[in-house]
Amino acid sequence: MARAALEWNASQLAAAAGVGVATVNRFERGGVVTTEETVTKLRVALEEAGVEFIPAGPYQGDGGAGARLRTRSGG
Repeated sequence: MARAALEWNASQLAAAAGVGVATVNRFERGGVVTTEETVTKLRVALEEAGVEFIPAGPYQGDGGAGARLRTRSGG
């Protein structure tokens, strides 16, 4: 969902994170990603692009974990 919110394809996320496209595809399918460092690279790239990850908790709606784009201030 985070990649879709940015309107990025897998190649764009891979480039931003410094990983291979196959790694992005494998991660998104729920496959094994070999290191925690790779997951961190993906998360950081998405966050730097404006994604905010929301942990599960007592929020409006169903309270499930998710992601959203940060509100951009200014005009």
